[in-house]
Amino acid sequence: MGLFSALMGNAGVVSQEELSRDYGKLLTEGEELELGFKLIRDTFIFTSKRLILVDKQGLTGSKTEFMSIAYKSISRFSIETAGTFDLDAELKIWVSSEAAPSITKKFNKSVNVYDVQKVLAHHVLK
Repeated sequence: MGLFSALMGNAGVVSQEELSRDYGKLLTEGEELELGFKLIRDTFIFTSKRLILVDKQGLTGSKTEFMSIAYKSISRFSIETAGTFDLDAELKIWVSSEAAPSITKKFNKSVNVYDVQKVLAHHVLK
């Protein structure tokens, strides 16, 4: 992921090895890592059971919040693909019956948003 893209808030893909090393301890029995994306210091992870948002806080990033969202709590989601002049794609997720999206993330062109949509649809539409 390029520095300019990261500074613009766009996410890039995180390798399975890095996800396992850094976040494997968060998983429950039988839970598996599926996809992960990094936004400068923050990470969001799709597992076989939930969505985990990792928010590094403060100047040093030593304080970290881990937010877990069960797929059954997601009421709807949308993806917006990158255009010719728009360099990023966008994911919006609504939790429960909220009017505005609870989560909005932007992806750089290295991320296939159709893969993200496929993972969400697989879990949310069960």
